[in-house]
Amino acid sequence: MLDPSFVPEPVAEGARFGAKDVNDLTWKNLMDAYTCTECGRCTSVCPANITGKLLSPRKIMMDTRDRLVEVGNNIDKHGKDYQDGKSLLDDYISREEIWACTTCNACTEACPVNIDPLAIIVDLRRYAVMEEAQAPASLNNMFSNVENNGAPWKYSPADRANWAQIKSYESITSYSYNGRNGRKR
Repeated sequence: MLDPSFVPEPVAEGARFGAKDVNDLTWKNLMDAYTCTECGRCTSVCPANITGKLLSPRKIMMDTRDRLVEVGNNIDKHGKDYQDGKSLLDDYISREEIWACTTCNACTEACPVNIDPLAIIVDLRRYAVMEEAQAPASLNNMFSNVENNGAPWKYSPADRANWAQIKSYESITSYSYNGRNGRKR
């Protein structure tokens, strides 16, 4: 039975999503920043970098390490609770950099010591989207479609198979997927 005099306990601070600064990253991300040998293999295989975009996975790791050193120096000088007003996102790594990433994982695959710059990029993106509600317009359209239609496309679930109803196509059920080419049954 409900008690009208019941007073709920105060709600604790909600969970944070993603990372804005090095304090929000995992110990593995921070260790990766120090482990990086700066060989540049990650950047040399990055499709975003190859096409001339601002992203450099090597720079992501170096910026993370530089910010971590700065935070450590601030703690030594001013104590643990000191806030310098800077953050990894925006002051060291730009939003243009994190949104240029295609999340293909080529940087991690190319790394000789298995460092994962993608994990940091995804955490920074997660913070931007889930804590600040900031994302490129194309992603906002996709988010809206997922919310309304349950999929990233602008079509409702009932309309998704309409393309198969066109008379000039044979019935889609007469084909099965077999390797690269659809083969007739």
